[in-house]
Amino acid sequence: MRRRISCHLVASRLLFVLLSLAVLPLAASAEEGPVGPWLQARMREHAAWFSYQGSGEARPGGALGLWRERPAGETGLPAFVPPTSLAPLIRAVEAGVVNITTVSPRDSGLAGMKRSTGSGFVLTPDGLVVTNSHVVSGASKIAVRLSDGREFSAEVVGRDASTDVALLRLSGSEMGDLPALYLGDSDRLEVGDWVVAIGNPFGLDHSVSHGMISAKERVLGVGQFDDFIQTDALINPGNSGGPLFNMKGEVVGVNTAIISQGQGIGFAVPINLVKDLLPNLRENGKLTRGWLGVIVNDDRESAERRAPLVKDVYQGSPAAAAGIRSGDRLVAVNGRTIGSYLQLLRKVALLAPGTEAKLTLLRQGTTQEVAVRLVERPAQEAAEGLVQRVTSDEDLGLTLRDLTPEVAAPLNQVAWDGALVSAVSPRSPAEAAGLRMGDVVTEVNRKRVKDAAGVRAALSKGSSGASILLRVKRGDSQQYLAIAR
Repeated sequence: MRRRISCHLVASRLLFVLLSLAVLPLAASAEEGPVGPWLQARMREHAAWFSYQGSGEARPGGALGLWRERPAGETGLPAFVPPTSLAPLIRAVEAGVVNITTVSPRDSGLAGMKRSTGSGFVLTPDGLVVTNSHVVSGASKIAVRLSDGREFSAEVVGRDASTDVALLRLSGSEMGDLPALYLGDSDRLEVGDWVVAIGNPFGLDHSVSHGMISAKERVLGVGQFDDFIQTDALINPGNSGGPLFNMKGEVVGVNTAIISQGQGIGFAVPINLVKDLLPNLRENGKLTRGWLGVIVNDDRESAERRAPLVKDVYQGSPAAAAGIRSGDRLVAVNGRTIGSYLQLLRKVALLAPGTEAKLTLLRQGTTQEVAVRLVERPAQEAAEGLVQRVTSDEDLGLTLRDLTPEVAAPLNQVAWDGALVSAVSPRSPAEAAGLRMGDVVTEVNRKRVKDAAGVRAALSKGSSGASILLRVKRGDSQQYLAIAR
């Protein structure tokens, strides 16, 4: 074959030389006409093509200038290792994947019991197992079988329907040390990472499928804690509750849902969300939501990912005790970066009351950390009475706060020497006038004010429709700003 290709190449080159000699007089005679330049261009292209044959060099742009090709022997994409076999990974982790069988009363009052199957994985050597909440919901009997054939009865330690996560405890003789799996870091997953799902679809023990991460932070409309990993690894009925592994053999998700209309679209709960929830389920048996006590900008409609901005702080709340104040940006919770209102809600609400959380704040360009001990979320009506919001006039879009000694000291301001602007509503009269968060209002219509109540009292004396003249301290400078009502 190689000899035939070589002979063909020699013949092609000889034909090219003969054609070149034949068309030279024609090209010369048509030098002034339209044929000459076209013919010369084609000759140059053919000459370039022949010059690259067998040279092993790259042809930048190709012979016709339409594409790029790598030179022979180039390694290709950096840091990319094509997968070969997943067998060693599967052998290392499959012992920790379990089959779950439940017996529960039939729906709608029908006689008899129904039997269902699902999947799960061993969390601790002493018998804690993670699965989906819907797998064990309403079950009167739960049996868990390991890959080595051992079977144990199980009871629900805690479960939460909003995240579809449940924690079970096995019981029985000869349990010994169970093959607990390692948990990974789902925040480090990237779209395109390879993953493996192991479970018991349709009752078929330890079926394996593989694919990649298709998307992160998918919202399916299940609840306020929607934060699903999307994967094209096949997930079928019976896979629910089984683990999703990365290429290190670490659990990075709990397989939880499928879209029946789609092909190869599956979803998993991120393991970092499960990590936050597990202590809550173990201690309380359900999701008892922790409460920080702040009001932040709800950026759910914004495409821009930014750390949530604190608008107000509730009196007597954990946030107030930790010194968090209006204007702070909440950058991270327990070292995990947050970039939206929903991320803050998930990370705080999943932590049990009494948990001490470490919050990272951004305040006037400076990063600092504070420790906050969360409490149980109060009833909504009780929380409404705790807010420290002092708004001078709702129509102005201006939120003010007293310059107490605790507030004034970090800002290098004099206590009770005006009212601090803690928030300015977008597209409001206050924003149009040029007011900014961090400004200190010292006068209203030429009258001195010392706190937010003084600003409100001065505004109430103004005429309807008249402009409001504010004297504002910004840094080391003073200026007057007029707000149109």
